[in-house]
Amino acid sequence: QVQLVESGGGLVQPGGSLRLSCAASGRTESIYAMGWIRQAPGREREFVATLTWDAWSESTAYYDEAVQGRFTISSVNPKKLIYLEMNSLQPEDTAQYYCAVATRFVLVTNPTVYDIWGQGTQVTVSS
Repeated sequence: QVQLVESGGGLVQPGGSLRLSCAASGRTESIYAMGWIRQAPGREREFVATLTWDAWSESTAYYDEAVQGRFTISSVNPKKLIYLEMNSLQPEDTAQYYCAVATRFVLVTNPTVYDIWGQGTQVTVSS
């Protein structure tokens, strides 16, 4: 099994930046995709960004169009530590952000395919 621990959420003013981190432990070799899903009150879970890795540990990033160009997902240790750099944050980005892992070859932009989740970290964008 894989365990996930997120950090880095908080309160920021519109236009500001935050960086989220997610550390994975356990059977990380089983990870196909590792990324971020968010959920705002009263709304369904929404895909944000994710990374997949090939057999040579080369990564590919996927983004939802709502965050493309403002958010950057990266990894310094494949399948063990990822970051989400969030810039130009807006009130509509306010949500609980979850680090999530998919262990099967799936459509990674669909939030429902992720089978292991962290506890979540709150991001609030408000003046």
